Amino acid sequence: MGKGPAQRHCTMGGMSASAVVDAQGTVAAGFEPVRDAFVRNFGQRGERGAAVAVYRHGRKVVDLWAGTRDVDGTEPWAVDTAQVVRSATKGVAAAVPLLLHQRGQIDLDAPVATYWPEFKANGKERVLVRHLLSHRAGVPVLDHPLTPAEAIDGVSGPRAVAAQAPAWEPGTDHGYHAQTYSWLIGELVKRVTGRTVGRWIAEEIARPLGLDFWVGLPADEAHRIGRVGPVEPPPVDGGSLRLRPKRSVSEAYGDPASLTRRAFGAIDPLADENDPAYRAAELPASGGISTARALARCYAAMIGPVDGHRLFAPATLTLARTEESSGPDRVLIVNTRFGLGFMLHGSGAPLLAPGSFGHPGRGGSLGFADPESGIAFGYVTNGHQKGVTADPRAQALVRAVRSAA
Repeated sequence: MGKGPAQRHCTMGGMSASAVVDAQGTVAAGFEPVRDAFVRNFGQRGERGAAVAVYRHGRKVVDLWAGTRDVDGTEPWAVDTAQVVRSATKGVAAAVPLLLHQRGQIDLDAPVATYWPEFKANGKERVLVRHLLSHRAGVPVLDHPLTPAEAIDGVSGPRAVAAQAPAWEPGTDHGYHAQTYSWLIGELVKRVTGRTVGRWIAEEIARPLGLDFWVGLPADEAHRIGRVGPVEPPPVDGGSLRLRPKRSVSEAYGDPASLTRRAFGAIDPLADENDPAYRAAELPASGGISTARALARCYAAMIGPVDGHRLFAPATLTLARTEESSGPDRVLIVNTRFGLGFMLHGSGAPLLAPGSFGHPGRGGSLGFADPESGIAFGYVTNGHQKGVTADPRAQALVRAVRSAA
């Protein structure tokens, strides 16, 4: 890290006339490559508004923001601007059942029906809690997709996944539960604790750590949240994802009957992510709202103490990054690796190093931790671009962190 804890305040230009930004924040000595990569994203990769934060061994070493708060506006991104982070929400939400296990309230090897009796319908009596977290439960799709209103009413989603027959024998294979993860994890947490997942995160994770992170945005925080761009279609050429032979990503997304199309279409039509009602809903699969700083700080607390607070005990940290699923993903088509709720470093989700764990959000956002280096990373953006798991802007920042760390 060069000069150690010294922080450098910076205002960065160097952009072309058509993409000038006034990026602000702090960078510790030795982490200047992250600043440079962040600036280049605006000039070379179409960034409109974004923030990146990095912690190392519990101390913040990068905290940068730039561009506009709204993807379609001109108001500058502020120090406290937050954004919808889509599936990066899943990583923080996954911490909840792991912490409940750490406290002795959930048995990861117990059938889900132990806590949620209705869930055993239609051949799901052997679905274990660990299957929900590792995308092995077999219910990534719904035979009858939910409307946006049904998706957020707190009742229709849990009822639908409880009644759904599995697409494969649970526990025998894996496929990304893109949207159904919301109701699977949310209802499990509610049955075990009596609290909604958003309330649990607020009271047990966000408040003690001082995080600007919400699953269910309070009305008095709405003024801080930027407008995001529309949901982009998947990359028809596969983008940065490694394709399986004989079937491309574009074919899977183009086939209305495929698990891929149906998993991402479990809410139909797509919800408006700028709608206040959607932002106030508790959808731990894709509805989280966060600053980059909060994502990084949360992951930092998973791997070590942050200002006296630590989330995961060593045994829980081991669980978080122990491989549960790997190989061809029935939904994403590409090879993916999952631990208990977290994506692991690999071709589907390139993170910092082999021991890293975290979760990307479709279109750009990313949060992860690497216990060996002590690095925790958070990136949020309002310009959601094509791609599912390996956004080029986020990856440029990860490469810069790797060179600095």
